[in-house]
Amino acid sequence: MISGAEIMVKCLQEEGVSIVFGYPGAVICPFFDELYRTDIRAVLVRQEQNAAHCASGYARALSTVGVCVATSGPGALNLITGIATAYMDSIPLVCITGQVRSDVLGRDVFQEADITGACESFVKHSYLVKNTADLPRIFKEAFHIAGTGRPGPVLIDVPVDVQTGTIEEFVYPDKVNIIGYKPSVQGHPMQIKRALEMIKNSKRPVICAGGGVLSSGAKPKFREFIDKTGIPVVSTMMGIGIMPSDDPQYVGMLGSHGMKAANITIHNADLVILCGARVGDRAVTSPDQVVEHANVIHIDIDPAEIGKNMKTSIPIVGDMKNVLGKMLSGIDYTTPTEWREQVSAWKAEYAPKPQYFDNCVEPKSFIASLSKIVRPKAIMVADVGQNQIWCANNYRIKDGRFFTSGGMGTMGYSVPAAAGAKAARPDRDVIAVCGDGSFQMSLNELATIATENLNIKIIVMRNTVLGMVHELQDKNYGSRYAITELQAVPDFVKLAQAYGIDSAIAYSNEEAEKYAAEMLKNDKPFVLVCNVDPKTSSI
Repeated sequence: MISGAEIMVKCLQEEGVSIVFGYPGAVICPFFDELYRTDIRAVLVRQEQNAAHCASGYARALSTVGVCVATSGPGALNLITGIATAYMDSIPLVCITGQVRSDVLGRDVFQEADITGACESFVKHSYLVKNTADLPRIFKEAFHIAGTGRPGPVLIDVPVDVQTGTIEEFVYPDKVNIIGYKPSVQGHPMQIKRALEMIKNSKRPVICAGGGVLSSGAKPKFREFIDKTGIPVVSTMMGIGIMPSDDPQYVGMLGSHGMKAANITIHNADLVILCGARVGDRAVTSPDQVVEHANVIHIDIDPAEIGKNMKTSIPIVGDMKNVLGKMLSGIDYTTPTEWREQVSAWKAEYAPKPQYFDNCVEPKSFIASLSKIVRPKAIMVADVGQNQIWCANNYRIKDGRFFTSGGMGTMGYSVPAAAGAKAARPDRDVIAVCGDGSFQMSLNELATIATENLNIKIIVMRNTVLGMVHELQDKNYGSRYAITELQAVPDFVKLAQAYGIDSAIAYSNEEAEKYAAEMLKNDKPFVLVCNVDPKTSSI
């Protein structure tokens, strides 16, 4: 006989899972007890939301499915923000929650919450397991759904009696057959043919690349396509890292907080090719202005995203790698020289100009300097707020990665996501950048970092305000700073030292660059606090 808890662990082993991030509780104890007997590494976070963020960073760093675990009631509910964050950014997660006994469901017993109902609008799928015998099929389906099509989180809610229940033997399915779930991956040949003709007739094309290019593993094909055609590239925030920041064809991130040259380029193009990007309001605030003078080719594996925010001339539903491969075999086009020269001129003319203040670090130029000294393939994890924009526009990626919470904009994301990324990629530099507001949302994970000896580097931009909202209040609300000025900001250096983590504070770019170089040389976690003037703008 084999218990449900043991089946759950064996399912993870069958899927090649080597690490889970979670927080225990009574009704998930059977699972953790079985996990304890295996070599799967269980990382104890200090709050369940961070388990989802850790799993997200891990999944993105390894291009795999991340796993997080919580107990019922408040434990499961604390996962919600992390699950929604992963859903908005198309990150594949399997989220396992314990649940009260099946026979008392719906009676509001201790620590009962309808987590499947609560998460319905921001998971790809969810399961409330009713029978121990269903566990192998459900786990197989969950990992398949999370990692195929448009990736995303899948929730498995397992009552404690299902975990303790037994069946005679464990058989893991070798395939799935889910009625109604058949992602279209090839791309329609006629639509691809029409797209190639539209590209051939364009004079001012631009590619807008999103996170779908990265999550599909299409980066090499994408590189080949732009090299062959010479088409300029702008990216959404989730698309940062698709190509080196200093590449002549890359114009920058577009959007309300993006590079002016990128926005000018897309508004003067006669053809916009959207690749794995939904172009939400932060990327293109007025999509109707774009489609007035430009045709739009939209390539995405999720048909629900095509045309949702920008009217599309030619929709192509399919996996980015497959579609770009087919387009490469039929493309015969070179971007006109005058258009490429014009885009390059805009890029030079509208390069960002830093602001300097006495006794303060200038964050934009510091981030640019930091990107020059990290090792190849470094992972930069930006939080949300002004620090996110400073990183997005000024961190010069070579062949590394840029992680952030793009769709949901979840403060407190960077530290746990960086911890997950470092657990996945211990050989790479992993740097988390956050503001003093967002750092205070997740600084309890310093305990996780210290316990697990995760050599991540945390840079805290300390300006003693909630910078992005403070800036908005300055511009639009008559400088009435309603609850955005942080009172009693703690001594982050002493806080880090309390967890046994080395730290320092910098009051100039010279100091910040010196400390950054030193921290990158050692193999221990480090917290670098940068004193930043609150008047420093996001762009």
